[in-house]
Amino acid sequence: MKWFVAALAVCALVPTVHSASDAVAWCYHLPTCNDTTWPTIATQFCNGTRQSPINIVEADATGDSALTSFTFTNYDSIDGMTKIENTGKTVKVALKSGLTVSGGNLPEAFDSLQFHLHWGNGVAIPGSEHTVNGKRYPMELHIVNSKSSLNGNTTLAVADSQGLAALGFFIEEMTGNSTNQPASWQNLTSYLARIPHQGDSVAIAPGFSLDDLLTGVNRTSYYRYLGSLTTPNCNEAVVWTVFKDTIKVSRDILNLFGKTVRVGNSTSVLMENVFRNVQSAQPVTTQVASSASKTCYSLGLMALGLALRGN
Repeated sequence: MKWFVAALAVCALVPTVHSASDAVAWCYHLPTCNDTTWPTIATQFCNGTRQSPINIVEADATGDSALTSFTFTNYDSIDGMTKIENTGKTVKVALKSGLTVSGGNLPEAFDSLQFHLHWGNGVAIPGSEHTVNGKRYPMELHIVNSKSSLNGNTTLAVADSQGLAALGFFIEEMTGNSTNQPASWQNLTSYLARIPHQGDSVAIAPGFSLDDLLTGVNRTSYYRYLGSLTTPNCNEAVVWTVFKDTIKVSRDILNLFGKTVRVGNSTSVLMENVFRNVQSAQPVTTQVASSASKTCYSLGLMALGLALRGN
């Protein structure tokens, strides 16, 4: 009985869209409930055929001319982030209504609901969920979006094969000896000390935007595939967009997550290695090279050929 009550308590604190779970006690750090057990403790989807994350093999990505630019509405709002929370599984930031993403061959406009992060242990152990050509990055940020026509009903969203759209951004260490950079990430991580335990949350003061956190990323260059939530119940309801460019932050910011927040109360372990390992490969698409790029490439080859003949 005590185990059952504890399981309900754990699930009640899990982000609604992040896991869409109200009945499964799962974890990252214990052998009884870590990601190797999810296919058996959450059998409906976690052992499915369209699971995330995956290893993206760049050479295998098929060109798709329909993968156009996105429109990000109100991502520049300096009061778009409302609350930051330690869920016991991740750090989650709630977004105010009115932030949306459209275009990019998404089936319709999507409401941006929240973002959360996955990490290993600072720069020592990388912890991104997706990998590219086998490379795992230190961290990964996921912005979770729900079809606007569903009016925030996440029950309907996870029942729709494309009800959710997740935007994945890799995070890695910037070059040089900078600290507390960029300023937007220093601002965000300054809240970590105020949410050390599971269930802790605090309001975020206006002053920096989601765009500020995504600095340096070319959001017209990305991979696309159909997959799932990366936590139980692993619903296969997600249109995944994984951006090619990385967010670059200073080493101290990368290291701060695994040193500050815990999976439970003050006596529990620090929150480390909060990522699911890669699942079976899925078909991946990406942008088709523009005609201008192809022309430049052809002209370059011609010039090289002429130069070689001249020698």
